[in-house]
Amino acid sequence: MIGTKLSNSPAQLAGILCNDPQFQKFAAIRSGLPDQQINASAAAEYLRTVCNIITRRDLDLRGEAYNKFNALRTDFDAWRGRIAAPREGSHNG
Repeated sequence: MIGTKLSNSPAQLAGILCNDPQFQKFAAIRSGLPDQQINASAAAEYLRTVCNIITRRDLDLRGEAYNKFNALRTDFDAWRGRIAAPREGSHNG
């Protein structure tokens, strides 16, 4: 459709996030590896662990895992300074 913006699914957003070098650093720090840069695969494993999912496609079901994913994104945005502070109760990983 012309003029219609297609939005990414939660699984696609998770894939994009795991390929972000800043998120990889965030995941490394949260995983207890503050002096290391992890790769996209390790970042994806971190995300799956935090969200308690087997595959990122599970996020598309928009259940509890989706809520955990949104809280993780909020924590990440706060960590990199895009927002002032994470929302109440969203301390993951």
